Amino acid sequence: MDIKREKTESSSGHDRVVKFLREQLLSGALSAGDSLLPERELSARLGVSRPVLREALRALAMIGAVEIRHGIGTVVTKPDVSIFGEFFTFVLAHQPNVVDDVMQARIAIERQAVRLACRRATQSDYDRLAACLRDISDTIHEPELGGRADFRFHETIVNASGSPTLINIYQSIGVLMQRSHLDRREQIIQVEGIEAFLIDHHRAIFAAIVERDEDKADDLLSRHFEIGADFRRRATIRMVGSQPFAD
Repeated sequence: MDIKREKTESSSGHDRVVKFLREQLLSGALSAGDSLLPERELSARLGVSRPVLREALRALAMIGAVEIRHGIGTVVTKPDVSIFGEFFTFVLAHQPNVVDDVMQARIAIERQAVRLACRRATQSDYDRLAACLRDISDTIHEPELGGRADFRFHETIVNASGSPTLINIYQSIGVLMQRSHLDRREQIIQVEGIEAFLIDHHRAIFAAIVERDEDKADDLLSRHFEIGADFRRRATIRMVGSQPFAD
């Protein structure tokens, strides 16, 4: 019973520390660069023991929410999104059909992002998108480089949305999306008509963003994913048809 009670108290105290930091950040009372109260004062304020406080702070430090600086104290930091990307990759990797599921999330994010990009994109965003288009054209016959160029184009659209939330979520599943891009590009590169689609359709989406036509950009992006899915189906049929039948 004593062991169970200690574990419960430790867990409760840990949650209290995490909740405190979360609420302080959401309210604006704390921000990156601010120092937390000294351990003695913070443990008294939260009603947790100092060992439990230290354990919770170490856990928060592991995800980049704080940094424990010896001789200075605990400082609030802005977590690196790449840490969460690795976390999501490991979590989602256990799920069946994870790439297809991530693809659906990607479509939802990009369709909202392209609308925001039509309102918020700057000349720098246009320049980056134009550079991505050139890369797509230059690497059209190279599956790996072409897949990366394709991914950068879509990532640039999300960045042009100016929405930190959409950008962070997109980046957090970036590893899985890049794998999806590369796998799909290798499948469809031999299908007739794919080169014109990859170049012309990306160019049309770019033009709609420059024109700040939200409905057109959203419709083009939606059809872009639908046409891409059709090319993948055709690639699958092509591969099956090319395989010899066993006797």
